[in-house]
This record gives sequence, C-alpha cells and structure tokens, in this order.
Amino acid sequence: MTQRPFIPYPDTRLKTVVPPVAEITDEIRLIWDDMIETMDAMPGYGLAGPQIGVMMQLAVVDCSDERGKAVRMANPKVLHASVQPRDHEEASPNLPGMSAVVTRPRAVTVQFLNEAGEIEERDFVHLWATSVQHQIDHLNGKMYFDHLKPVKRQMFLKKAKKAGAMK
Repeated sequence: MTQRPFIPYPDTRLKTVVPPVAEITDEIRLIWDDMIETMDAMPGYGLAGPQIGVMMQLAVVDCSDERGKAVRMANPKVLHASVQPRDHEEASPNLPGMSAVVTRPRAVTVQFLNEAGEIEERDFVHLWATSVQHQIDHLNGKMYFDHLKPVKRQMFLKKAKKAGAMK
C-alpha cells in the first residue's frame, strides 16, 4: 500500500466527470488499498479517485470511530435521498486549510459495485451520508464549495487564493 499525493485545486482533473469502472480487478483493489491508506493518513472520512489523480469512479468512506471499516465503492450513485437536510462543515485535502458549511440530505441510499464486484445498495446516515455524497461529487467533477450560493462561493475562492491554498 502506498500513500498517494493529492491533486491541488484548481487542477482540471478535479473538475472532470470520470468514467465508470467496467469490472472489479486486483488492480482496482490495490488502488482502493492505497486510497484507504491515503485517507487514514489525512486523516479524513472519505476519498475519491480524482483527488489523487485516479480518473475512475472509485471512492472509499470510513466514518467509524475506530477506523478499519472503510466502504469501498465503484460507480456509486444516490438512489434515494431524505428530504431532511443536515449541515456539516466540509473540507478537502485538495484545497488545504479551507472549509465551508454545506447542506446535504441527512440520509441517502447508494448503489455501487463492492469489492466482490457485486452491485450493493446501502443506506448511509449523518456523517456517513455527508461523506458519501461528498465523494460522489468529486466523481462528477464537483467540489464541496460548488454547493455554496454564487456570491458566497466567489468570496470563498477569493479567500482561498489570498490564503495561498490555491496553486
């Protein structure tokens, strides 16, 4: 397993919709292993392929207290989302030192290919739901601050540039 470097925002790879994974192979499993090691070293609650330059629909999420319970997902998509919102302060290693409060559905049902190559549906709530949605955004070329209203997003990016968070 290897820790991989993060792609700095505003690299175009972070704004790119990535293609789906055709099948789960040993190579994909090794990438997931690297992603988990990289996520745990942050430390963070999730990581998507494009964040480390892997341009495939791969994500890992681990919001457990004790860690070691990472969910490995390929081609994740939200099937159902609760109408009840949840606010959470989100950040990304691709834009270090910055964060913003984002409102997302409190619970989601997500379909994905699991490590065995089987289609799985799983319900996620609270922090798990927030992290899964955050990772799916990355796979669709979005960053968490893209959820901010235009003026707030513009102020956020101006602040990030001034703080030296953007290359």
